[in-house]
Amino acid sequence: MGSAAGALSEGPPCEHPSGPAMIAQIRKAGIRHVVSVPDIVTSDGLLWPISRDPDFELVRVCKEDEGVSICAAMSYNGTRALLLMQQTGLMDSLNAIRAIGVDYGLPICMMVGLQGKEPHLEPSRSQSYGVRIIEPVLTAMALSHSLIEDPGDVATITDHIEAAYRNSAPHCFLVGRAPEVS
Repeated sequence: MGSAAGALSEGPPCEHPSGPAMIAQIRKAGIRHVVSVPDIVTSDGLLWPISRDPDFELVRVCKEDEGVSICAAMSYNGTRALLLMQQTGLMDSLNAIRAIGVDYGLPICMMVGLQGKEPHLEPSRSQSYGVRIIEPVLTAMALSHSLIEDPGDVATITDHIEAAYRNSAPHCFLVGRAPEVS
């Protein structure tokens, strides 16, 4: 990649969403179980604070599709859960999401860190192929998704979780900027 590519990856400072505000929205939506494969984008601002919060039960899994199954199973008894993962894990678990979330109509809520995404670029303009293709893939699969990148995006979390459970359908939050710790 030449200098033009390097110039594209640099940009002005950007505001990041607040991790505590995101956690408050997750809590407000009735989520008490968080299933996770650690993700570098969300670890500092979400995963580690959640792991220390007595209001949440953290379920650590080895593979993302295990997390999809666990979240789906919890929905059968009315337990709300959130799956934290990275976009590589999302791509790896698309068949499980399709089969369990879409075909069976289950509310699987996922918060996906976009590892490698430049903070000042929208995902479709990222130099990272793995980031660029996420939204088109989710759109092609007709999977509900939203981007959490700016502090104002955080306010939509509860509504999207409520809609996923009301409609019994998956929703994927794409976290484009690492949540700030405080």
